Amino acid sequence: MIATIQYNSRKLKVNLLQPLDISIPVTGKSTNVNAWCLEPPKIAPEVIDGKTISVAKGAVVNFNTISFNPHSHGTHTETVGHITEKEYSINQHLKQFFFLAEVVTVAPEKLGDDYVISRKQLQFALGNKKREAIVIRTMPNTREKHTRQYSNTNPTYLLEEAANYLKSKGIKHLLIDLPSVDKEQDGGELLAHNAFWNTKGKLRLDATITEFIYVSNKIKDGKYMLNLQIAPFENDSSPSKPILYKIMNK
Repeated sequence: MIATIQYNSRKLKVNLLQPLDISIPVTGKSTNVNAWCLEPPKIAPEVIDGKTISVAKGAVVNFNTISFNPHSHGTHTETVGHITEKEYSINQHLKQFFFLAEVVTVAPEKLGDDYVISRKQLQFALGNKKREAIVIRTMPNTREKHTRQYSNTNPTYLLEEAANYLKSKGIKHLLIDLPSVDKEQDGGELLAHNAFWNTKGKLRLDATITEFIYVSNKIKDGKYMLNLQIAPFENDSSPSKPILYKIMNK
């Protein structure tokens, strides 16, 4: 199924039958991807009046209760409400769902004891391109990202200068294959979050950050149409399912 999407003055053609899913699902397993020192998510049948509501246990339906944290347990999309006292719901502030995106691959730089993504690296990757979204794949890139336990490992993060650069480029939607755009232990500064959402000026209420994605090595760097799907949670963050589509008439 070929769809034509009007983007500014151009008509872009994408094949909706060839989606490229870059999300990491939430499972009820101990090997579920994890961060921030939380227990794994739980997906289990509800027990009512001593009866387990599961077809395998003799019930007529499956009736699972799910307990998880979107920031810790899989691909999620968040709004500025993640770091502000005032509540800003992702369900209220993400109102459009298709965006022109650039997939870039970055080898993090060593900075002291850390690995970081710098402004210079993103400038090189984006150049003069005008995009609404950026999808950052970090190296090395293996499927271990689906099950990695990130707590107390000091993962790679964005420098404040890099987040400021993306803001200055007009990037509204930042997607990355890490548990956070910020350093795991930074004394609460959250420099990249604050810079990207412009918390010292006019808040970018329509800008989002999506963390814990996984971009297969089969997906080449370049321009794509992004469909950023969320669940309708009235919360600062929601589990999400970002989908890329190749643009056929580049």
